[in-house]
Amino acid sequence: MAQILVVDDSSTVRNEVGDFLQKNGLTVALAVDGRDGLVKLKADPAIKLIVCDVNMPNMDGLTMAEKVRSELNNNTVSIVMLTTENSPVMKERGKAAGIKGWIVKPFKGDAVLPSFKKLVGV
Repeated sequence: MAQILVVDDSSTVRNEVGDFLQKNGLTVALAVDGRDGLVKLKADPAIKLIVCDVNMPNMDGLTMAEKVRSELNNNTVSIVMLTTENSPVMKERGKAAGIKGWIVKPFKGDAVLPSFKKLVGV
């Protein structure tokens, strides 16, 4: 049972973020793309936060976020995008999908840890 789902097609980023969060007392699940992320979210009702890349094969992060809200009808999980994308159009699409935050890579764990803990209720 994980508190946070990290979704990124880069194993380096996925492991870096996951390891940092685990070292700081959070439980983490990992997914390789948006499609895998949806499967993991369906299987683990304890997930309270998704940290997700935008550009991934099979299913991008924004499409995954939209499906979390529409197909899974899950409006309680918080979603934060961790991406190199900084396009206002993409940010608007994310906002429409209920994204809570938009973080531009590289990942700076110490800067976001307090917010992540608040989002998962720790």
